[in-house]
Parts: sequence; C-alpha cells; structure tokens
Amino acid sequence: MGRPIVLISSYYPRLCGIATFCEEAREFIQKEYPEREVLVISHTDGEGEGVFPIIDTSNRFWWKPVAKQIKKLSPYVVHIQHEYGLYEHIDKRGIGDRNQGFIEFLGSINEFPIVVEPHTVHGRLKEYEENFIYQVCDNSDVVLFKCDYQKWRLNWTYAQRGWSMPRNIMIVPHGARVDKKYSEVDIKELKRELGLDKFDYISENIVGLVGWIQSNKRWDILTSMWEDIAKEIKKRTGEDWDLLAAGTMRDSAHTKDYNNYKKSLEILEKEGMAHYYEFVPRGEIYYKVMAVCKFIVLPTVDETQSGTLARIIALNKPYITTAPLEGLTAQTIESGGGLLFTNKQMLREEVIRMACDKDLRDRLSENLKRYLKEVVSWEIIAKKYKTAYKLARLKKRAGKEINIPPDF
Repeated sequence: MGRPIVLISSYYPRLCGIATFCEEAREFIQKEYPEREVLVISHTDGEGEGVFPIIDTSNRFWWKPVAKQIKKLSPYVVHIQHEYGLYEHIDKRGIGDRNQGFIEFLGSINEFPIVVEPHTVHGRLKEYEENFIYQVCDNSDVVLFKCDYQKWRLNWTYAQRGWSMPRNIMIVPHGARVDKKYSEVDIKELKRELGLDKFDYISENIVGLVGWIQSNKRWDILTSMWEDIAKEIKKRTGEDWDLLAAGTMRDSAHTKDYNNYKKSLEILEKEGMAHYYEFVPRGEIYYKVMAVCKFIVLPTVDETQSGTLARIIALNKPYITTAPLEGLTAQTIESGGGLLFTNKQMLREEVIRMACDKDLRDRLSENLKRYLKEVVSWEIIAKKYKTAYKLARLKKRAGKEINIPPDF
C-alpha cells in the first residue's frame, strides 16, 4: 500500500451534513485509489475503521494532536472538509477564535500536500471571512469551491480591497450518487417498506418535504397553503395529491418551530391531505423516502442545501426551491432540473404547475439525469479530487506554482 490519503472532517455517527458528505466522498476516493488507504481524522464523536476521533475544539490548541497524528501517518495528501463551526474554539467567555486555530493547524502541517474544501463561501463575505479565506488559500496548496459564482464573486471582492486573487482555487461541485434509481415497481415496494401503504388517504401522487427539520427550512411556507393547493390541483386534473413531510430535528434550538411544523401537519393529516414521517435523514432511508415522491419542495431561507439537493439529483427528482439562494440557485440554473420561487404566491403557482404537468416533470428529470451523468456524479468528482491532489503534490514536492485563472 502507498502512503494514505487523510481526510479531516466531522464523521459518522455525528448528525451533520458534512459528516455524511465525508462518508460518501471517502467511499469514492477509495475506489479511485484502491492502492491507498483513505483514513479519517475526525472529532471525538467519530467512529469506524480507519477513523481517528481526536479533534476536540474545547481545547484552544485542538490542532496539535491532529498535526502529530498526521506526521505519524505521513500522508500522500491531506484533504480537509471545512465549515466554520467544525473548528471554532469557544473560550470561557463564550467568544470564538474565528477559526484562528484552523490557520495555525495548516501552518503546522505545511510539509504535506494540503487540499482544503470549504463548504461555506458566501457571495457577500463578512470582513473576517474575507481575511480567513485569503489565509486558507495562502496556507494551502489547492482550495476547492463548490460553485463558479463563489470564485468570480471572490475575485470582485478582493479587487475592491486591492488584494491579489488566489490562483489555487478549483471548482469541484458536491458529488451525487448514480446508483440510486428506483422503478415504479420499486417505489410501490418502498411505500410498503416505509409503512406508507397503511394510510388509505395517501395517494399515488406525493409532494415531498424531506430532510432535517430546522427553522430555516421553513416547511410552514408550504404547509400553510397546502389545503388550497391540493384543492386547486384536484379541480384542474381530477387527481388527488398528498404532502409527505419527512425528517426529524437535530438541534434543540429549533424545538419551537419543529413543534409548530408538526402541529400544522397534524391538522392536514386529520383532513387526509398530508402525512408526517419521522426518520433520521442519512443513509439508504434518505433516498428511499425521497424516491416515493413525484417531486420535492425545498422552501429553505438560508444555506445552500447541497446535501439534500445532491440526493434529489441522484434520484432525478424534479424540485422547487427558493431563490436567490447562493449555491442552491446556481445548481438549479446549471442543471435545469428545478423551478424557483421568490414569494408565497409564486411557490403556490409552481407547485400547482409541477403537479399538473407530467411533461414538465419528465423534462426536469431528464435534465437532472444528464447533469448527474456529465457533471456531478461522485465518479467525476473523485477524478477532480485526483487532479487537485496531483497539483498539490507538484507544488509541495517540485515547487511547481499553481495557476488557475479566474473565469471572468
């Protein structure tokens, strides 16, 4: 076996989108590198074979044991999944270090090729974020952004400050699986497996609200209008459509909104128009719940929702989502697989339109199938990682400067 690839990230069983992302990324990186071990250094709640659960950010110098472990492993490359909350040290006063420890960590392992994959790069950055991203690029060999807009917007931001634009930023989208296809026969079996066949009021036509239940996901936008929408669809098509709201809460800070969402769903359930299905959105069941839906609604008002969207793309499910919303809007436009809304009335109209127009659903589904095959399949993304690793190694081992020009 050659030198290992070391991933640094939150990891299973943590209820975290990046933990799930890393789990899938690891699977496909391993397929691309059968001759190397793909190991993970995680936070202390990580588990599994080849996982070193040693990141403890309650310690200001959490990175020191991590750097020590990396030196022991002597990796081929270090590939870091970054989200601000994963590496933030909060002191006794409740004040965070704004990821200063993360920058110190990069400096402590700079003898190895370093690839950093930030999961949050907003279009309009706060001042400390501008500086942090600059420092990350300066202390890493290759930095991976998810979307093109993040890079060209950063170029504009830095130009206004008179800063030079980093030339080591690659665009590598969020990967999606190609092995999650379900036929109509499969979907009927899935409904039985999930126990949905026990509810006579659930029709064959299901609209899905699927994923983690958080305040920013705003399920109430759709549930508050669903009775009216379902009646209008019935009037136009003669078909019964039902709402499947499926997921669970992972953060007690969202308890109030979680309870409100559930109450509104209970009212709709009594009317025989909706169903609430509680499950933890990760693993195989996440795909199965989405698969039984004709299309998905993502009425979020914050975040890029890349993990949920990756599963929608994997299943080629038409969808409707909020705009403008950073990466979520960017991928909707690029894929041609979804509809966008900016207010409640527009959401109402687009849900009715999607339900009433099977040709539209089929067209959006085909667009997602193409986008998955040609742009975001994990097999393609793993090859992009391979390119990034080679560039990082050439810079570190041969001193070859990376020069990836801005697109605009």
